[in-house]
Amino acid sequence: MDLEFDKRWRDLLKAQTERFGQPVDLNGLLFLIGVQELGQDVRTYKKDEKVNLMHIAICVLLVPYGYYKELGRDPDGWPHFERVKDLPPLEAKEQERLMKEAILAYFSE
Repeated sequence: MDLEFDKRWRDLLKAQTERFGQPVDLNGLLFLIGVQELGQDVRTYKKDEKVNLMHIAICVLLVPYGYYKELGRDPDGWPHFERVKDLPPLEAKEQERLMKEAILAYFSE
């Protein structure tokens, strides 16, 4: 078990929970990153838009690992990505760890 990693993750969740005044989890952080990367005014998003925002976040988070590259934005301002290489087969815990590592890196920049 990586105690330093776990502490950094808990500290990030605590900071974001305090910032937004409600509990934040992995999916919540993905949504927030997607909204931030979209860069549009705060508004209410439809269900399919929320899924797309989380997809944006995942792509942004995996760009530094070489799995995606950004192609640009469409006329509505939504970013589009291209998969550069396939992710290796990962079990659920490994996928979660990769996302957490990428999120920690994102918020440390």
